[in-house]
Amino acid sequence: MKILIIGGTRFLGRHLVTAALDRGHHVTLFNRGNYSIQADVETIEGDRHTELYKLKGRQWDAVVDTSGHLPRAVRAAAEALAGSVNRYVFVSSQNAYANVSVPDIAEDYPLGTLTDEQLNQANAIDTTGQPSYGALYGGLKALCEQAAEEIMPNRVLILRPGLIVGPCDYSDRFTYWVVRVASGGEVLAPGRSERFIQFIDARDLAEWTIEMIERNAAGAYNTHGRPNTLTMQGLLDECKNVSHSDAQFVWASEEFLLEQQVAAWSEMPLWLPEEAAPHLKGFMFISPKKAITEGLTFRPLSDTISDTLVWYQAHHANETLKAGLNSDKERALLDKLRDQPKD
Repeated sequence: MKILIIGGTRFLGRHLVTAALDRGHHVTLFNRGNYSIQADVETIEGDRHTELYKLKGRQWDAVVDTSGHLPRAVRAAAEALAGSVNRYVFVSSQNAYANVSVPDIAEDYPLGTLTDEQLNQANAIDTTGQPSYGALYGGLKALCEQAAEEIMPNRVLILRPGLIVGPCDYSDRFTYWVVRVASGGEVLAPGRSERFIQFIDARDLAEWTIEMIERNAAGAYNTHGRPNTLTMQGLLDECKNVSHSDAQFVWASEEFLLEQQVAAWSEMPLWLPEEAAPHLKGFMFISPKKAITEGLTFRPLSDTISDTLVWYQAHHANETLKAGLNSDKERALLDKLRDQPKD
């Protein structure tokens, strides 16, 4: 098959390229050329916002849109490619749901939306760099899904992942725990040790996506790891086992972390306040049953941890992680915990 990938040079996109090539497909990339990729693939250099004409006159079996954030941009891409591809694969997000206050959300749960004012605000954001849409992100993803479906009805495959992890993850949200535990010593750990967490290895998502393209699949799918199977303690223990470190985990309560103004998800990756954020109680409990029924599988956690650590040590060992606590703040917090009166 011939597969066009909009983006394709960072994280999930790189793994999509690898998965497609491994299965014998021809891959074409369309991007601005800001990042290189170690693969022998055709690349059309262009900006999706202004240079879709560069795709004119070509035919592909499917396009995978890994970088669609604005509904007008997704609509324009779908219009430009409607006669050139059989299938439009859109990488959306679980944030597209109107809220995640309850567990076990399935694909038919209501999606978010935006006011005209909010949409205008999003459209005004400069798209030449790496724009951040903040609280508008989820509503934008939902509207992007709708735009693609309106232009190519019944020909759109929608992926709604939550946290994607593994090698090449430039957010460092999962990588922080792998690297921090490997360095050993006292490690500040967030909230309840038995709290469940949920994520998916980018390679599992990429391989399943290519398989779904081969089957000419359409519709929306939650693409997550299984809920209620992995705890934060389980993740940290496995990180310790894989790296053979001497890490000792010091668990800080939600109350303590909030009092110390520790930023959830960024300074404490994979941690979301449970009592202080009831609107997020279902965030780590999205249902992937539909995708699993269609063949989504998951590699061992130890493989994800080991491969992430190897990748980080080979390519980013001298760089500051983009997520997680810096060492000085972590030490200060550990000292404060130690000085707290014991019950």
